[in-house]
Amino acid sequence: MDLFSSDTEGHRKAPLAERVRPAALEHYVGQHSILGEGTLLRRALESGVLRQSMILWGPPGCGKTTLARLIARRVDNRFMPFSAVTSGIGDVKRVIADAKKLRTIEEAPLLLFVDEIHRFNKAQQDAFLPHIEDGTIVFVGATTENPSFEVIGPLLSRSRVFVLEALAPEDVVRILERAMTEAGGPLSSVGVDDGVLEFIADQAQGDARIGLNALDYISSVVERDAGAGVITAGMARDALQRRTISSDKAGESHFNLVSALHKSLRGGDADAGLYWLARMCEAGEDPMFIARRLVRFASEDVGNADPQALQVSIAAKEAVAFIGYPECKLALAQCVTYLALAPKSNALYRAYGEAAKQVHGAAPYPVPMHIRNAPTPLMKDLGYGKGYVYTHDDPDAPQDFLPDELQGRRFYEPGDAGLEADLARRLEAFRKRRER
Repeated sequence: MDLFSSDTEGHRKAPLAERVRPAALEHYVGQHSILGEGTLLRRALESGVLRQSMILWGPPGCGKTTLARLIARRVDNRFMPFSAVTSGIGDVKRVIADAKKLRTIEEAPLLLFVDEIHRFNKAQQDAFLPHIEDGTIVFVGATTENPSFEVIGPLLSRSRVFVLEALAPEDVVRILERAMTEAGGPLSSVGVDDGVLEFIADQAQGDARIGLNALDYISSVVERDAGAGVITAGMARDALQRRTISSDKAGESHFNLVSALHKSLRGGDADAGLYWLARMCEAGEDPMFIARRLVRFASEDVGNADPQALQVSIAAKEAVAFIGYPECKLALAQCVTYLALAPKSNALYRAYGEAAKQVHGAAPYPVPMHIRNAPTPLMKDLGYGKGYVYTHDDPDAPQDFLPDELQGRRFYEPGDAGLEADLARRLEAFRKRRER
């Protein structure tokens, strides 16, 4: 039995998402940017020849596995599916051995489809390289994670990356409509109330599998209850319960959400800040991670323009540690809105960066003798602390605190927002007094 043949009974009992996978490229829904007329991949599939390895990168339920199977149908390659979740290096070696045997019989290389390629470690991914290089296999990987981070460079350089987008709601509706008419079983004989499929598609957030699983659940109810001949909005709500909030907590979308929150606060948009905060909290993001980012923001983007911002963010962090989810969400929201509306300055961020650059870019200059500590008589005899004037006794005493090599060097330049405007005046007065 090959990949595309199965007994009728087994197919009927398969999940709905499996039963309605399109068998022809013409029935594939979505991804027009890579599969539309005239695109490189479309032309390769229409020619029936595929020699370029590829990586399909996209969110769950956007059609990566379906596309891989359609590729196998359209090109002249033997197709072997392989899961990085359940397979190890030993399985890789066995598949490669089979591919080499096949190559002695058939001219076309084996098309090896590796689902969840990001689950393979570096050594496992390395194992494919020589066999891609010598033409034993054409590699097709699928991943929900950014290949730039999760796929080793040599494998990435040998593959064309195709980016698949989350399906549009209308695309999910088309898939659901097809499931209603072509899946067989109870769904092909029941009706559906107006707007129900659109509601399911909206709740699925571009993931066709979520929508099809909801229909699958409804079909099981219809099958048990002969009196239910129409799929209602109530059934759809019951099947979905609540909108699924997508977040991987460690991959690219995790960092994209963090970036969106940070940049919204920097731009002073409290509403956007609350939205991105809610996206993270409702997806179950670690609240202490969010709190740490807000503490960082308070110093990086607000700084001395409003020193209270750091106090507010530290208080939010303490609230998170004290009460946890779900009560801490409001403490985080309070902090987010305060930071968004606070005056902004990155002067501290730039100043420390300049000071650190100076430290790393030159030899460590000695501490000037007059500001060294002199706890022993010997150190006093050597000149430690000699010439230092206690500032409280004489605030206007002419003293330098930087090494001689850095005299006149300025690191901190306060901005003109919030309290920093006053700090700028104080600093300028200090510098002029020292010059005099």
